[in-house]
Amino acid sequence: MSPVVASVGPVADQLGQFGVPYAGTLAQFLVFAGVFLFIYFVGQATVGPLVTRVMRARGLDEHARRPLQKLKKFLIFVVALSIAFGTAGFGNFLQAVATIAAAATLAIGFALQDVIKNFVAGIFIYTDKPFRIGDWIEWNDNSGVVEDISLRVTRVRTFDNELLTVPNGVLMSDVIKNPVAKDELRLKFVFGIGYDDDIEKATEIIIEEAENHKGILSDPEPSVRLVELGDSSVGLQSRIWISNPSRSDFVKTRGEYVTTVKQRFDQEGIDIPYPNRTIGGGLELDSIDGIAEPADD
Repeated sequence: MSPVVASVGPVADQLGQFGVPYAGTLAQFLVFAGVFLFIYFVGQATVGPLVTRVMRARGLDEHARRPLQKLKKFLIFVVALSIAFGTAGFGNFLQAVATIAAAATLAIGFALQDVIKNFVAGIFIYTDKPFRIGDWIEWNDNSGVVEDISLRVTRVRTFDNELLTVPNGVLMSDVIKNPVAKDELRLKFVFGIGYDDDIEKATEIIIEEAENHKGILSDPEPSVRLVELGDSSVGLQSRIWISNPSRSDFVKTRGEYVTTVKQRFDQEGIDIPYPNRTIGGGLELDSIDGIAEPADD
């Protein structure tokens, strides 16, 4: 007697004694469900903690652990399903899946090409690590903080508290800016001053206010470059550095710094001009025939 018959037979006999219709089929499903649940939960209770310990021992961070945890659950599910399938007498699960997959390869290929593309892109995101969970990223006129990375999509919370679910293929095919990938970030801002104003004095003020701000690094030291001669202003670009950058630090530091420089400019009489436009020209008449003369009083 085969192990399958040995496992299903007693259950079918018990059901048959109580007059249950289709006792053999029902017994197969009961055996299938029991074996599947047993193996799945035992696997989660034993293999799950073991995999977690191995990942921690290897120093994997949350960015790398999440997809491996999902893959672990999927593999336990497949193993439990395969064993339960065979134990219940349904045949070889893997062989059945392979047969179905071979018959539907073309249709599945067309239907899942985007899914496969995003899946492969997700693998590259995990291996190349262009960004991590918690990073502030920008791409294609979008920006936000990465909340979750799965094998198919990445979820990004915008600064307006909107949740963007972005296919991984979109991120891997576009240019991703990650301002917080390094420990330091350079900020640039152009101050426009009048042509009659003292460039050296304005440069001195910009440097001093950078040195006085506690959030701006002294190494690398702040610098100023003349970058443009506009229609109505001279552009002085300030270059400053902040450490441990985040979106909030970026906005806060830049806002405070620009405000203090503007206040110093006002105190020192340095003008920040705005564009002026002069409209000129004349009106010519080819003929004045037909223009009425003013009536005499």
